Amino acid sequence: MRIARFSIDGNVGFGVVEGDADTEPGLVLDIIKGHPFGEFERSGQKVPLGQVRLLAPVLPSKVVAVGRNYAEHAKELGHTVPETPVVFFKPSTSVVGPGDPVAYPAFSADVQHEAELAVVIGRMCHQVPRERVAEVILGYTCANDLTARDVQRGEEQWARAKGFDGSCPLGPWVETELDPADVAVACTVNGEQRQLGRTGEMVRSVADLVVHISEAMTLLPGDVILTGTPAGVGPLNVGDEVAVTIEGIGTLTNKVIKRG
Repeated sequence: MRIARFSIDGNVGFGVVEGDADTEPGLVLDIIKGHPFGEFERSGQKVPLGQVRLLAPVLPSKVVAVGRNYAEHAKELGHTVPETPVVFFKPSTSVVGPGDPVAYPAFSADVQHEAELAVVIGRMCHQVPRERVAEVILGYTCANDLTARDVQRGEEQWARAKGFDGSCPLGPWVETELDPADVAVACTVNGEQRQLGRTGEMVRSVADLVVHISEAMTLLPGDVILTGTPAGVGPLNVGDEVAVTIEGIGTLTNKVIKRG
């Protein structure tokens, strides 16, 4: 099931996306009553997807991201795979949705794309046992962990480099039935392929990450875990269109604009 968050005529809601994900003109939203974090009912009111604005599929209280979770990506940046996961935060203000513009931050000259599988938490949880990880996950979506690489290199903490406004595009929707064990993760810039990897190459699995992170903090419905990026990260320029595609989910596209 694909669950989208959308805006129409100033109203925001959630809906189940019906139709072939590869042919957007045929997609419709069956608007649901309430929110998707728990049992919900479909209203039966259907709207063509082209008549709504898709928003970031969730509004997380926090985005918990994991660095260097693909060995080849760690290698390309001159790092080794850490003994324990490198965990950092992206604030809620970093989140934007599919089609939203991303303003190039004035304090950086080297913003880079990082295509990632994002885990969307479906219920409040803490110290999740491995055998119950699937119970706390609503589903999965595409993410772009945009990074001011020059700032990341120059500052010990990654808060500015990873947390600037617009640095966490998410979307286009949440896929609830994906098996995340081995799906393709790709990134293109202006149609040119930059990244192509598979989640089977991750050093630590989705279950590993949920267990590790929830040992330390309570995860709330709508929180997001970013699982790391495959090799091939590279620079973005004003005017570029960057697209993250994940097998079984869809494509998240954003355009880089000059900050006003």
